[in-house]
Amino acid sequence: MEELFLHWLKEYGYIVLFGWSILEGEMGLVMAGIMSHTGDMSLPIALVVGALGGFVGDQIYFYIGRYNKTYIYTKLSSGRRKFAIAHLLLKKYGWPIIFVQRYMYGMRTVIPMAIGLTKYSGKNFALINLASALAWSAFTIIPAYFFGNELLEILKWMKINWFYAIPLVFTFAGIIFYSFSRFEKNILKKRRIKK
Repeated sequence: MEELFLHWLKEYGYIVLFGWSILEGEMGLVMAGIMSHTGDMSLPIALVVGALGGFVGDQIYFYIGRYNKTYIYTKLSSGRRKFAIAHLLLKKYGWPIIFVQRYMYGMRTVIPMAIGLTKYSGKNFALINLASALAWSAFTIIPAYFFGNELLEILKWMKINWFYAIPLVFTFAGIIFYSFSRFEKNILKKRRIKK
């Protein structure tokens, strides 16, 4: 099964990378960096494909917000808190929030949709989104390319010692989730104080 997956990755790597990047794919970018390191992918092509996938994904989310407001208000009512935070961040920080939203755990899809709900210029969003996608792709793929041997060693260790790796992954994910929850609460608390 593992050999089949690796074969598909080598055969259709750029298509997988593009799709993965549309759907929030830092792991896809890291894999592209490692595969560029091993010679199974071209580094410049991987950078461009990863950036285009990230760009297309956020454009889709932006236009979902722009043209499906009713859907968002009715179907995504459980995410209203995140939408409120996204609006506050946009109001407070302006365009830089568009640039850095890719690195904000749990907000990458919400912020473009929330911006789409506003009257923010679609052209300006696209330009900032493209610059952000190029930076995101480069900042993720290039370190994985240079540290490919070390990352392959870590993957080998995780495969052998999966019973240690799983708790580490859950702990790391828990720390990120807890940190983001605190960040959300602080933003909403500040909003209430201003009112």
